[in-house]
Amino acid sequence: MTKIIITGSKGRMGQMLVSCAKSIRELEIVGQVDQGDDLAAVIGKCDVIVDFSHPDATLSVVELCAKNQKAVVIGTTGHSDSEKSQIANRKSQIPMVWASNFSTGVNTLFWLTRKAAEILGPNFDLEVVEMHHRLKKDAPSGTAKTLAEILADVRKLQLEKAARHGRVGIVGERTPLEIGVHSIRGGDVVGDHTVIFANTGERLELTHKASSRDTFANGALRAALWVGKQKPGLYDMQDVLGLK
Repeated sequence: MTKIIITGSKGRMGQMLVSCAKSIRELEIVGQVDQGDDLAAVIGKCDVIVDFSHPDATLSVVELCAKNQKAVVIGTTGHSDSEKSQIANRKSQIPMVWASNFSTGVNTLFWLTRKAAEILGPNFDLEVVEMHHRLKKDAPSGTAKTLAEILADVRKLQLEKAARHGRVGIVGERTPLEIGVHSIRGGDVVGDHTVIFANTGERLELTHKASSRDTFANGALRAALWVGKQKPGLYDMQDVLGLK
């Protein structure tokens, strides 16, 4: 039995995690923590923290996990580069699964995106388009950022220089060194992501559409079962799924 505490338990994903965990016999929820609650008071009860709280809170959660030698699954997105660096620095102390998306399908999309970029080569223009519900606070989504990072890595580009977050005005012709990243918000869309490889005369599009948050919650809970058995380090969902 793996005992977990869910942080951000009152949010949409938090509530979904609580609901899905009830049907997994190997898991036991021993704490539900949200804004105003004291994680330190209950952290001793668990094996793993599952964090879907707020980017401002993740670092303190991870620091508390390191202090108490608890594994952590991080699903929160929207962190600054400084926050990402400080969180990642705890990888020598505790095992962490940190993913922008816990869906099995999306992680397959990550794998396919890398393979397609390697096979198609530098002559294809690269664009990433994502759509989410109107209540999502950060843009682009963490998943879109990961897709763009994969493309930049294959092309050996610095993403901060290559990324074009929308285009407006007389921007000139598109260059081969650009990676377009575009965010659409509206309605109750759970999460759509498309990677476009466009060349003269042909276009390849890889798309994943999520219709339920169950897929993300079940993936994060699968990661919680996995990470509790690992050595200290920084892992992602592809490690959990054995895709690496």
